[in-house]
Amino acid sequence: MTVEQPETLANRAYRSVQEAIAAGELSPNEKITERGLAERLSMSPTPVREAIRRLEQDGLIERVGPRTVVVADIGTSAVEDLAEVEVALRGLVARFAARHATPGQLAALDTILDEADDLLIVLKQRHADGRPVDKHLNTLFDTMQRFNDTVAACAGNTVLVRLLDQARVFTRAQRRARLLRHTAVNDQFGLDRYSSHRALVRALRAGDSATAEELVLADARGGLDDLRREPGDQVSTRDR
Repeated sequence: MTVEQPETLANRAYRSVQEAIAAGELSPNEKITERGLAERLSMSPTPVREAIRRLEQDGLIERVGPRTVVVADIGTSAVEDLAEVEVALRGLVARFAARHATPGQLAALDTILDEADDLLIVLKQRHADGRPVDKHLNTLFDTMQRFNDTVAACAGNTVLVRLLDQARVFTRAQRRARLLRHTAVNDQFGLDRYSSHRALVRALRAGDSATAEELVLADARGGLDDLRREPGDQVSTRDR
């Protein structure tokens, strides 16, 4: 049995700053300091210094002087290029998955979507009653992440999956933060694409690699477009 190691302070600092950038709490070109971040995160400068080094390597912050770093302003064209790569790789993963998915994996995908269906019913009712939904949204995010991870496992190609992980526009933490921001404004956010997941499983079961790729390409493009918009600015389902 693998024992999960406790998260280090440097990792926690790295993740916290990464999520703050994704949520817009730290703006492009905003100056940040070790001391300021240490106070913000209630920790010593040492783990913050390590986090800054990692964030600099990732291109999320950049050094403009010996002691000065700012949040990177990633150009629109660079993000567009990365999004194009991510979408293409996700489509390729689906194509491979249609070739290699096992009956057990396909059954697991159906079970995961059944769980998601139940969660959507609960979410709809809690929205109607005016009750909090953040906990259930987080559970739904985790459920759909399991679905995506299982599709990736169906592909049976670890190199391809690794390339996809490296090419993602948003980390999982960033996607979660943006999802929560959007659904706080629009409780129907992203649901117009939800039915495509059942269609994808049908294509995988039929070994229809072309249809599987087409479905995932459309879902990936729509999902990235929605997440990159500011909450309240997304296109309505009538306009799609």
